[in-house]
Amino acid sequence: MVGMYNGVKVLDVHGHVSSPEATSNYLMLMMAANTAFPSPIATGGVLATGGRTSPGLSPDDFKRASQRHVDYMNERNIDVQIIGPRPFRVMGFMEEHLTPAWARFVNDCIHMQCQDFPDRFAGACQLPQLSNAPDTRHVLGELERCVKDLGFIATYASPDPGGRRTTPGMHEEYWHPLYEKCQEWSIPIIVHGTNALDRRYRVVPHNYQLGFYTEQYLATQFLGHGDAFQRFPELRVIVCHCGGGLDRFHKTDPHLPQKDLSKNLFFDTCAYDSIFLEAAIRQRGVDRIVFGTEAPGSGRHVIPETGLSGDNLVPVIDAFSFLSDADKIAIFNGNPKKVIPAMAKWEARQAVTA
Repeated sequence: MVGMYNGVKVLDVHGHVSSPEATSNYLMLMMAANTAFPSPIATGGVLATGGRTSPGLSPDDFKRASQRHVDYMNERNIDVQIIGPRPFRVMGFMEEHLTPAWARFVNDCIHMQCQDFPDRFAGACQLPQLSNAPDTRHVLGELERCVKDLGFIATYASPDPGGRRTTPGMHEEYWHPLYEKCQEWSIPIIVHGTNALDRRYRVVPHNYQLGFYTEQYLATQFLGHGDAFQRFPELRVIVCHCGGGLDRFHKTDPHLPQKDLSKNLFFDTCAYDSIFLEAAIRQRGVDRIVFGTEAPGSGRHVIPETGLSGDNLVPVIDAFSFLSDADKIAIFNGNPKKVIPAMAKWEARQAVTA
């Protein structure tokens, strides 16, 4: 493999699909026409009934986008990455009859990238979530397609896809159909905020980041205090960006959930300030931390002190003196395989074919 860390592969649980720019045309046309058009991507060389080919969406176009992503990973010592939707493009506020077609299209794009480089990528699906649905039963058909037909090994879920804070909290019964199916299929849920339409946010550039932070923090609190893991004891959830905000209370304070969440609730390392990341690892505990970078994504800025991009996290974690070598190997390799069982099988399969 390309990277490796002390003899093990670096497994990144937090990546997003890199597709040709022309994929935006499908989204814009759908929303402008308010019509769920058939996918313009040929599957097996055949377009869906009524579909039209679009410039810039050939297999070669997809392969070039995938190659750029792989090159970016190589520069950051990442061997394998789980890729899902790009959260700010989930567009959960679109008209609800468009949502299934958009989710299916994005998942087909993810699948194409995984096929382009099957030794580097594994898929996590975009769910066609509707905030105002009675529960999450409506997403299960696409989840099943992604898992059983496309071979995806995880799923993304937005705590508030509509972006208006009207979605039931992640501790509520609304989520139970999804939790039940993910437990049954041993599919972990990657919790990531998506679009945020709070009017107060408009003054902040790229204000969806505020939605990521707040919704991920709220999800951490709701899941910790609620009974979801008592009802679904084998369910595993990864909350991105270290779980949003950190706790300001000591772990023994009753403001925090006084229960064992070590087998169910996990957090990735996708924080680009080393002080914040160190605090998150210390507070959450090494056993609950999985490596994640979102590379390429919002961490392309250069850190002046190192000259490296913010999402070049292997050397950052490697430099943490409070972590032992065993801790670092757990974060880079052991914990991702523990939380996402299919990743261990997938890694072993790739080792045989390498």
